[in-house]
Amino acid sequence: MRLPRSASVLVAALACAATAAAQDTKVAIGISGWTGFAPLTLAREAGIFKKNGLDVTIRKIPQKDRHLAIASGDIQCAATTVETWIIWNANGVATTQIFQLDKSYGADGMAVRNNVQRIADLKGKTIAASAPGTAPYFTLAWFLKKNGLSVKDVTVVNLEPGPAAQAFVAGQNDAAMSYEPYLSTVRTNPQAGKIIATTLDYPMIMDTFGCTPKFLADNPKAAKALADSYFEAVDMIAKDPKKSFEIMGADVKQSAEQFEASQKFLRWQDRAANKAFFAGPHAQFSKEAADLLLEIGIIRQIPDLSKLADTRFIQ
Repeated sequence: MRLPRSASVLVAALACAATAAAQDTKVAIGISGWTGFAPLTLAREAGIFKKNGLDVTIRKIPQKDRHLAIASGDIQCAATTVETWIIWNANGVATTQIFQLDKSYGADGMAVRNNVQRIADLKGKTIAASAPGTAPYFTLAWFLKKNGLSVKDVTVVNLEPGPAAQAFVAGQNDAAMSYEPYLSTVRTNPQAGKIIATTLDYPMIMDTFGCTPKFLADNPKAAKALADSYFEAVDMIAKDPKKSFEIMGADVKQSAEQFEASQKFLRWQDRAANKAFFAGPHAQFSKEAADLLLEIGIIRQIPDLSKLADTRFIQ
């Protein structure tokens, strides 16, 4: 039976749509509720990933477990701090960074009781922080080292950033390591304590996005689309901040206003900033971070740092 021309056009359009959908590359990404990762959520919710040929699933996985999800094949890509990629590769979980997400400008910090005057005064005290191998634990080690102490000089209670902030405000522990949006729990409860240091004092938290070498080798166009989608999301935030903050805030149960407040403590990195970062600062920081990770026993040997990033996809 011959279909009417209009029906034929509709069938053809549906066939093309089905073919396009079938070509979308599936990729599962592991992140946390950290404010700096929010443009990835925006790219998914605003249809940017889809427009660029990606079928993205985002999974909230604690940083301490994210490498396990990569090793098992549950996710192909992840967002985390620069030094974490060093840890993962040193422990046999091969991963490669392909673009920078953000830099912390006060979004990560240490909360202490109001009677603590210096970080050095925390010797012998109890500090809540995520498990060894995570960004909060590394931040703790970095802050202590810069003040003449080490993690061996304190007692660390392992709590994730959200629970760590909540426990601190409730009167537990002498200090806590947290990050936005959870660090604002301390900012808004000054009677519980104060934030003695952040990444404004010690600029050492930088987040990047990476994938397994196999995914990058098998899907170079998808890798480029992931980077391009992130940069488009950053552009959207600049052009339509209200809508963007609403979308990103909803994902972490914040209002647009609350999310806007928390994002003021970081800087998302556009394409130009990415090119500048990977031209030198990335390698310089990786070297200092690797030395500290080795010193505190998080890694037993430093992996080949020259192979931890692939800058093809930010061009």
